[in-house]
Amino acid sequence: MQNIIIGTIGHIDHGKTSLIEAINGFWGDCRDDEKERGITLDLSFSSLANGDKNISFIDVPGHEKLVRNMIAGAFGFDYAMLVVAANEGIMPQTLEHIKIAKLLGIDKFIVVITKIDLLDFKVALLKDEIKKIIKPISIFETSIKDTESILKLKNYLLSLNAEKHRDLGVFRYYIDRVFTLKGIGCVVSGTLLDGSLNINDCVWIPKLERQLNIKNMQNHNKSIKLAHSGSRVAINLGNVSHNELKRGDLLTKKGYLRGFDSIEVILETFENIPHNSEVQFFIGSFKCNARVLWLEEKYATLKLNQKIFAIFGDKFILRNDNVTLGGGKILSIVADPMKKAQKLEFLRFLRSNNFKEAFGLLLKVHKRGFGLLSAIQRFSISQNEALNIASSLDCFVDSDNLVVYPKEAIIIVLDIIKSLLKKNNKALLSVSLLTQRQSWISTNLALHSLKVALRDKIVVERESFFVSPSFNDDIKSYIYTQIYNTLLEQGFTPLAPYNIYSVLDIDKKSGDDALKLLTKEKKVIRLNHKIFITSKHLSEMLDNMRMILKRDGYLDINNFRATFNISRKYLIAYLDYLDSFCDITNNNGVRKLLNKDL
Repeated sequence: MQNIIIGTIGHIDHGKTSLIEAINGFWGDCRDDEKERGITLDLSFSSLANGDKNISFIDVPGHEKLVRNMIAGAFGFDYAMLVVAANEGIMPQTLEHIKIAKLLGIDKFIVVITKIDLLDFKVALLKDEIKKIIKPISIFETSIKDTESILKLKNYLLSLNAEKHRDLGVFRYYIDRVFTLKGIGCVVSGTLLDGSLNINDCVWIPKLERQLNIKNMQNHNKSIKLAHSGSRVAINLGNVSHNELKRGDLLTKKGYLRGFDSIEVILETFENIPHNSEVQFFIGSFKCNARVLWLEEKYATLKLNQKIFAIFGDKFILRNDNVTLGGGKILSIVADPMKKAQKLEFLRFLRSNNFKEAFGLLLKVHKRGFGLLSAIQRFSISQNEALNIASSLDCFVDSDNLVVYPKEAIIIVLDIIKSLLKKNNKALLSVSLLTQRQSWISTNLALHSLKVALRDKIVVERESFFVSPSFNDDIKSYIYTQIYNTLLEQGFTPLAPYNIYSVLDIDKKSGDDALKLLTKEKKVIRLNHKIFITSKHLSEMLDNMRMILKRDGYLDINNFRATFNISRKYLIAYLDYLDSFCDITNNNGVRKLLNKDL
């Protein structure tokens, strides 16, 4: 199915809604207040189908006070059908709608001159005037009283080719309507901007930080299982109330888009916007307030009062209460630690889609690498495209973990390796140890750096470890002995296992394996998941606890602490362990011996 979205734009009372009715029989002004006032107040949606082609019409309001609703509809247009009444010609909202459409990247205008039967001047003059403002792909003269003129327009619309929509592998969908149906539940409608949506998919609501299931999907009243980019889709969502959602909320896939309240943009302005001005920011059907901080001509930082989940290249509109001030394109959605000169250079690269140079600049400012998982949001390219660009640069690319590092990152890791060996020449270096110590180090960068250290004879490889050339012990025996001796040294207050591993410079898996063997051999007893104690010290502690029981006739946390000045976490662990003995009773935290002679 080919899906085409056509938006009708133009001045109030120029016949947009009547034209749609003449084309497909649908009258869009269905709200009582619209019928009463005789104008379109909100977006209305209808369709025209022919074979495998489906045209979705979005009829936007023409009133100057309803521009927000017009912007919400215009965000997903493939074509703009500009309606101009012959008896009035070009009017203020005609011009404003054209401005907004252009700012949103809409450049395919179909001009329909309506009310030809009311013409009181030559239509050729109006056409010339229109052509001075835009370059329409076609111009039609119509009257709803002239069925032949409507049929000619209708056939032309059905001959249009569907626009090719990008597919980044992640769907995005701005809600433009929310309502509830009895027995059905919450329903939202909107345009699928990117990717495809399957009825079995889960949708992520970033604003709510919740994942929802899809109960049903419809495209113009027909149930569908799969929707493609560029389609108008109504979605019946489960496990959510219609009161929790509103126009402007985004649906997407979990894990791909982060929210930001500071973005860098390129601006085209129609009015003067002073530095630090408060404006209204419109993107899709979402609206919030923003401050404009100019970097230099055309480039600015927008400080938003709410987080947005947008991507590179998204178009937006800036307005005040009454006037469209301008708009532009998002260049940098992800905050990067750059100085102003670097930021401007970065923005110029992004403006020209020079992602290779943009990557190179990011490598200069991110000494510890940056992730390519965000490539969809940061550059509007797939992760594979991002990997190809990174691979063309002089850097280290971890394609498995989608991270790219400057060559300096390897030097930083080598310095960490040298520092660990200097502190402890018995350190057992491994990929796991390095990634656990420094979260920014990926597994492949750790392995590569260890191999460089091996090549440079900083370390030697023993079994699955990289160790100092002076290390000659059997590794498993060494780990086993070191952990046991450390626990012996710590007595009644042993460190948690992960702290012991850190002190000994061994990775978690190796430490856990040795600790499991020690507990299996009963040399070490596990009191809880953080406290392991040698059998020797536990036996001594139990003897001391029974001594207190005989001396005081009871044992609770207070007299226990008076004898052993150790932290509460150890006292509780020992008391809980004591409860496992059959000759001990516990009444609200007070332990007593069942047989006082014991």
